[in-house]
Amino acid sequence: AQLVESGGGSVQSGGTLTLSCVASGYSYCLGWFRQFPGKEREGVASLSRSGTTSYARSVQGRFSISRGDDKNTVTLQMTSLSPDDTAMYYCASGPACPFNDDPAAPRRVDSWGQGTRVTVSP
Repeated sequence: AQLVESGGGSVQSGGTLTLSCVASGYSYCLGWFRQFPGKEREGVASLSRSGTTSYARSVQGRFSISRGDDKNTVTLQMTSLSPDDTAMYYCASGPACPFNDDPAAPRRVDSWGQGTRVTVSP
């Protein structure tokens, strides 16, 4: 699937941002990774086609992932943002969920979005 992202940008600490991603083909698992400078990509949240969600411990309770009725759109609402959330965010699709809390998860991804920057100022 080809993935096209939108959203992101800059916000002050405590603010909210929403990321969206549209997949052009079938995707069983859709979700988001983020990458800090000099670090590997880490899973943030994922949502299976059957509706199962999963979140990284660092974003649990602050981020919410949802999938459109057509199953090909995924949205990540990020609330209570802090400077620690500043990173490049990538939409991802793959044959299996979840993406979070697993260093091997990026190897299960078969498509990546182009990335969108999220910057949270103090």
